[in-house]
Amino acid sequence: MPEIQTREPIISVLGHVDHGKTTLLDWIRGSVIASREAGGITQHIGATDVPFYVIQKICGKLLERLNLRIHIRGLLFIDTPGHEAFTNLRRRGGSIADIAILVVDINEGLMPQTIEAIQILRHYKTPFVVAANKIDAIHGWRSRIEIEDQMDHVKEKFYKKFYSVVGQLSEHNFDSALFSDIKDFTKEVVIVPISAKTGEGIPELLMILLGLAQQYLSKQLTISIKTPAKGTILDVREEKGLGTTIDVIIYEGIIKRGDTIVVGAREPIVTKVKALLRPRPLDEMRDPREKFKNAEQVYAASGVKIAAPNLEGAMAGAPVYVGGSELIEQVRKEIENVEIHTDSLGVIVKADTIGSLEAITKILADNKIPVRNGTIGKVSNTDVIEASSVALENKYLGVILAFNSGVLRDAATLARDKGVIIFESNVIYKLIEDYNNWITKEKEREKERILGLVVMPAKIRLLKGCIFRQSKPAIVGVEVLGGSIAPGYRLMRDDGKVVGKVREIQKANEQVKSAKRGEQVAVSIDDVTIGRNLNEEDTVYSFVSDEDMERINKEELSSEELEILKEISEIKKKRISVQE
Repeated sequence: MPEIQTREPIISVLGHVDHGKTTLLDWIRGSVIASREAGGITQHIGATDVPFYVIQKICGKLLERLNLRIHIRGLLFIDTPGHEAFTNLRRRGGSIADIAILVVDINEGLMPQTIEAIQILRHYKTPFVVAANKIDAIHGWRSRIEIEDQMDHVKEKFYKKFYSVVGQLSEHNFDSALFSDIKDFTKEVVIVPISAKTGEGIPELLMILLGLAQQYLSKQLTISIKTPAKGTILDVREEKGLGTTIDVIIYEGIIKRGDTIVVGAREPIVTKVKALLRPRPLDEMRDPREKFKNAEQVYAASGVKIAAPNLEGAMAGAPVYVGGSELIEQVRKEIENVEIHTDSLGVIVKADTIGSLEAITKILADNKIPVRNGTIGKVSNTDVIEASSVALENKYLGVILAFNSGVLRDAATLARDKGVIIFESNVIYKLIEDYNNWITKEKEREKERILGLVVMPAKIRLLKGCIFRQSKPAIVGVEVLGGSIAPGYRLMRDDGKVVGKVREIQKANEQVKSAKRGEQVAVSIDDVTIGRNLNEEDTVYSFVSDEDMERINKEELSSEELEILKEISEIKKKRISVQE
């Protein structure tokens, strides 16, 4: 066997829940894994080796027609629940996935989880192909017939949905086109319409993957099988008769039974390989139809289950290197470099794996959410105490975001006692969405509380023809031009004179607590006479005292409210200078 070889490209399959990731691989494997999963959703990470002879069988004459000279042994697919497998496919400086397939339901377009996948792909600089799935669900679609040969109304529906996906990708700064129209594969994202159910478009998808690998990835796919193996842990699992095992993707070099390996953990593990277990071709690591095959050695690129002593502390997403204690420090640093420890104000982040932590902290940064501490493992008392100390300075940052990590019982109790909010989810976008929704509600609640205590900046205009009573109290129709008004607010003319106090506000004959910009309401005003102190079409402001000026949190005001506050301040200054 030659020392220098071309390894299989590692292809990660990502996409929104139920858009057909596993079904696509099922069609290639000819298996029924998707139907056996709980709820039809992938529950574990899997790797499938698809040999070249299977690709030849699927692609048939397409291969001959394109006259591609293929030098790879096959394709190694990684299927994932959410994006865990992809984020765990990591090494220093990036991802070990060579290409990704982003599965999108053409009828639904880009969903939040798809957008999250795009953000992760961009972060890792991983090229990707879009598989626009479920074309068979387009009403009137006829299988095995080219797009241009479909009926006119079906073609129209297809292109409407297709260009909607193109437009959505454009919003994320990606130019894309139909696979047959691509002029430059380095500048445009390829979209291949497919049906994972019927197999339509899958030969073309495989051909695109082979072509991209052959043309653009040949350098990174060329490896020496004599060098010590490097891999990354996809999953840590308990296996009957074997104890704790690790599912690993070997992306470089060779690993042999009996080799000493260093495994990423809180404290790196040095151990010896007891067994190398490989799924059979077209079988799958997480759900094999047949027993694993014992192997004496495994070289890249391969999925392999490693059995060895003392693997209990191994961490998904951590590295596995063939070598001894000389590698301990390197492995330790790789893990430490992903974790975050600062003294700055920010949220506390917990994640189940290194890859997940890396992904969530990057997406939080993109969303301008600062992180104080980001660590791997379950939420502990230390995390709760840290969050509560942050809350003393900024309650909106004094929270914990737990991604797929769980909460220790004592920590849950302590969080309740200290009033620390813990957000939990196994989907990053959901975690961030829940956190942002909480902030919005808290700020609204805070604003309502302040409205009862502090006069906020507001600007109103008396409507023409809407004087219902001139005095005791005056009742007039007004439009709120900016900010919001509430009962108890004193009103000020643009010459700085205070004229009356809001007693009550009514909208559609019902009493309301406040009225905001754009609303037209009836207001009863004490201590004012219309025609003497105020007139139709006058513009008046809420009177904000110097004390209230100090108490208002300027950071929580909109730009419009800040502008009104500035106008009120200038009117007051002008009146004082006139009086002097």
